[in-house]
Amino acid sequence: MNCRVGDMRDKEVINVRNGMRIGFVGDIELNPQDARMTAVVVYGKSRFFGVLGHEEDVIIPWKDIKLIGDDTVLVDYEEPKMIDRKSSREGFFDKLGC
Repeated sequence: MNCRVGDMRDKEVINVRNGMRIGFVGDIELNPQDARMTAVVVYGKSRFFGVLGHEEDVIIPWKDIKLIGDDTVLVDYEEPKMIDRKSSREGFFDKLGC
């Protein structure tokens, strides 16, 4: 199957591990030496119409892409673990023993 770069932008990315929709392909990464696709980039969602910026982009390596279909890209992607910042740091009063 041949696919153009412009056709990739319309495809929805779905994680087969949990069935969640990650988003739509926003860009791809290419290796310039051999012109192979190395990753798919899903842009982060906008926060409050883009005024407050956007979430982190999701970069899915080629090894995690399982199937590129007509409308979707199926990936087996393990999302990075989020660190709970509140529980991982001590406050001023915690150090004093209060």
